[in-house]
Amino acid sequence: MAELQIRKISKSYQKNEGYVLQSVDLTIKSGEIFFLLGPSGCGKSTLLRMIAGLIEPTSGTILLDGRDITHLPPEKRNTPMVFQSYALWPHLDVYENIAFGLKQLRLPAAEIRQRVENILETVHLESYIHRKITSLSGGQQQRVALARALALNPSVILLDEPLSNLDAKLRDDMRLEIRRICKERALTAIYVTHDRKEALSMADRLAVLHQGIVQQIGTPRELYMNPVNRFTASFLGDANMLDGELVRDDEKSWFFQTQIGEIAVRKINKSGHEESYQKAQKYSLMFRPENVLFEDNCSREYPENHIRAEILENSYWGESSFRTMQAGSFRFYANEFAAPERPAGALEKIILPADRIIPLSC
Repeated sequence: MAELQIRKISKSYQKNEGYVLQSVDLTIKSGEIFFLLGPSGCGKSTLLRMIAGLIEPTSGTILLDGRDITHLPPEKRNTPMVFQSYALWPHLDVYENIAFGLKQLRLPAAEIRQRVENILETVHLESYIHRKITSLSGGQQQRVALARALALNPSVILLDEPLSNLDAKLRDDMRLEIRRICKERALTAIYVTHDRKEALSMADRLAVLHQGIVQQIGTPRELYMNPVNRFTASFLGDANMLDGELVRDDEKSWFFQTQIGEIAVRKINKSGHEESYQKAQKYSLMFRPENVLFEDNCSREYPENHIRAEILENSYWGESSFRTMQAGSFRFYANEFAAPERPAGALEKIILPADRIIPLSC
């Protein structure tokens, strides 16, 4: 296990151009699975490659267990990377692919053999030891790429969108498998993805990046339930945004005037956070589709935020029904679980729970 500290890391490829990354500060704890999440071009893969030593930062420092590795070559960092394309040798079998890096370290043949066999057991590929890479499925090749990195007993393992070439079902399986392996071996792992489902289901903590700037850092639950801005809220999942102006408050709630009437927001929300807002200021009131409740499907009473809305469109998802709805001129989404059939055009009584609404600065 190892702790990685990234201090004021910036990257610009040309002096007169903008920064790909701007003053990034992160601490990845020992044994943590840490995700870098963001859209294409946000700088997440650039940061991963700087940690690996494949790209030099323009400024800043990278520390591994307190040791400055900012300018060390890749082979002296012990931070192997698992690539999106796997980067396996097609003319070598599974054993030779995994043993390749160990041979470069000039380890004894017996130790190499033992390490390869042990790591193949970890990734459940022990019976494939002499298979050609070209005979393996995509999921099996991904496991070999992971095994090759793990065989080096890495201080930190780096994963650059390793599941993007797999089909949906195999991606789901491999998410569980990668997390299992990292936790069993107490690995510090840094994982790059633009897939929010991957990040939310696997990460201990994550950082959301946009245009080279870290937007927010925290656990998946913290970021999903309490985003700090509109970008983070929308990138982590479907988010309804209702513009409103703070007009008054009482002991329990803030009250915002919106296009669908006055909306109450609890001062202490469902996650236990207490926020402060300024009167006469405009905010975007964020709530998730699953937070929209239908009065006739509620198991308890809610005293506030009752509105009428028309169903414009329905999408059946099996476990839930995803609905496009409209109240006045405000269009929004609702995701109703254990849902009865509700036809398009129906006018429904709905509730926006006051403890599930997050005001964000406009």
